[in-house]
Amino acid sequence: GQYPEDEMIERLKKEVALWEEADPETPVLPAIHYIAVTAQNTPQPDGKYRLRMPDSQIDIALNLAERVGGIVFLDIQVGLSDIQEELPLLEKYLKLRNVHLGIDPEFYMKTGAKPGTVIGTMDADDVNYATEYLARLVNEYNLPPKILVIHRFTKNMLRNYKNIEIRPETQIVIHMDGWGSPQLKFNTYKTVIYPEPVQFTGFKLFYRHDTLPPSTHMLSPKEILELLPRPIYIQYQ
Repeated sequence: GQYPEDEMIERLKKEVALWEEADPETPVLPAIHYIAVTAQNTPQPDGKYRLRMPDSQIDIALNLAERVGGIVFLDIQVGLSDIQEELPLLEKYLKLRNVHLGIDPEFYMKTGAKPGTVIGTMDADDVNYATEYLARLVNEYNLPPKILVIHRFTKNMLRNYKNIEIRPETQIVIHMDGWGSPQLKFNTYKTVIYPEPVQFTGFKLFYRHDTLPPSTHMLSPKEILELLPRPIYIQYQ
């Protein structure tokens, strides 16, 4: 991350306090969101344009979450790989009670294009594979429901949303991942997230990119809570 661990933890605690103040009726659970598989602009030895983080780095994310009494999201950017290949490699972490999953369609390159050259896409079948996999872990290890966060800021990033299967063992969050001015982010939420609901929604905030001109500020909890549906997952980067 950009900040030393202690500073990042203090920033997280500060944001938790702001949300507790803005919405006292909703419990706030801190989390560490770590990209365990990152898309690359070089092919790697197998040509898949993705890099898997070593266990030693993932363990740091788990330790950080423990410091704040929180949970962990392990995120996957598959590049030219796919969710069927990458997800099972994280099972030893996902079978833990406090570890959940994120998938980033932006870097799901079904066309074979290099990550970063075009925006990727996921289909409902990919989501259903992930939730079925998580549901098996929940049942096999007697776990609480697993959360699946799916990042989205364009319509084509997620296709055939009506075919996404809802399971009692999983909770799906469609997460508004775009950056920019408050008005731009609100418009993205209303045009991309609102019209195609699945279960829950999320909203991402960028400390730097959301404050670049012409933007004047990063959105506050109070402003975000005015959205309908109300985002239940908030991510800071």
